Order: sequence, then C-alpha cells, then structure tokens
Amino acid sequence: EVQLVESGGGLVQAGGSLRLSCAASGFTFDDYAIGWFRQAPGKEREGVSCIDASDGNTIYANSVKGRFTISRDNAKNTVYLQMNSLKPEDTAVYYCAPSPYIDCGTWPLTSGSWGQGTQVTVSS
Repeated sequence: EVQLVESGGGLVQAGGSLRLSCAASGFTFDDYAIGWFRQAPGKEREGVSCIDASDGNTIYANSVKGRFTISRDNAKNTVYLQMNSLKPEDTAVYYCAPSPYIDCGTWPLTSGSWGQGTQVTVSS
C-alpha cells in the first residue's frame, strides 16, 4: 500500500521560509519521479514542482520558480520542498504524489496516490 506523509507546514509571515517533507513507503521510491502540489481554498489543486527519480532534473511552476527548491533523498524515501520568500498567495494545503514514471515528463500527471497534506499559511 502506497503511503505518503507530508509534514513541515505551519504559519509563517510573508518573506519567511518553511521546509516541507514527504515520507513515502509502499513502492520502489527511486523508480518514480515525485511531485509537490497545492490546493488553496476554493481553487483547484495545482502542480508546484517535480523531481526526477535519480538524475535530479526538476520542474517548477512559474509562480514559485526562484523561491522554492525541490530535492529528494532516495536513501530515506523522502522528498523535500524548501520554500523561501513566502507570499500570502502560497497559502494552501501542500501534497506530494508520485508520478507514474521515472521522470517528470508527464507532470503534473500522478499515479493517483495522495497523502493527507500539510497546511501552509502565510500571513501578510
């Protein structure tokens, strides 16, 4: 059974930073790209970033490019999202999800497995 546990969210002032973690189990972690997504109240879920399974290639949404950094530790089955220069419009529940493939070529397509998410709230 695929399990994804996001953590690291919280309340932060605009301009601040947070580091999210996604601990994965139940599948061969280093065979799949992993993406971060977010959903703000009243809005559809959107892709934030994706990282390939092993070569470190990454993709970012234009809204977070230059502020967010995705990384992964395959030894720990964990993906991270370092979020700097946070803005109130970054407020959302953040989720991670594996891609069906080894790279981010089909991102934001996912395999359909989701965690419970972690709330990020940025105050102005």
